[in-house]
Amino acid sequence: MQKITGIGGFFFRSNDPKALSAWYATHFGISEVPQDYETPVWTQEAGPTVFAPFARGTEYFGNSDNQWMLNFRVDDLDAMVAQLRAAEIDVEMHPETLPNGRFARVYDPEGNPIELWEPKEVETPA
Repeated sequence: MQKITGIGGFFFRSNDPKALSAWYATHFGISEVPQDYETPVWTQEAGPTVFAPFARGTEYFGNSDNQWMLNFRVDDLDAMVAQLRAAEIDVEMHPETLPNGRFARVYDPEGNPIELWEPKEVETPA
C-alpha cells in the first residue's frame, strides 16, 4: 500500500495573501512562494507531525469560525516567544509542560490560530 510521505503544502484563503505571506516570512522564517521554478520553496525539517481532525464544536481553535489551526514545531519555544513579543505579537503560553512538550498560541493578522510546539525529547533506553 502506498502512503503519504509528508505534507507538500498548506493552502488557505486570505484577505491579503501578499501581506500575510510576508508576515509568515518575517516572523516564522517561512519563505514566500517563489515566482519561478528555479527558486526553492520553504523546506521543513523532518520530525513528528500530528494529523488530527477535531469535533466540529471544538473550542480548541479559538473563534468558532476557524476551520483549521497550524501547529509549527520549534527548537526553542522561549526564544521564539521572545522574538514574537519583541515584534509586539501577543503570545499565550500554555501554563504547564505536557508529556509531549511545551506549547504556545499566537494568531496571525487575519485571526488564524497558530500553535507553537517544542516537542519533548524522547529518551531512548540504554
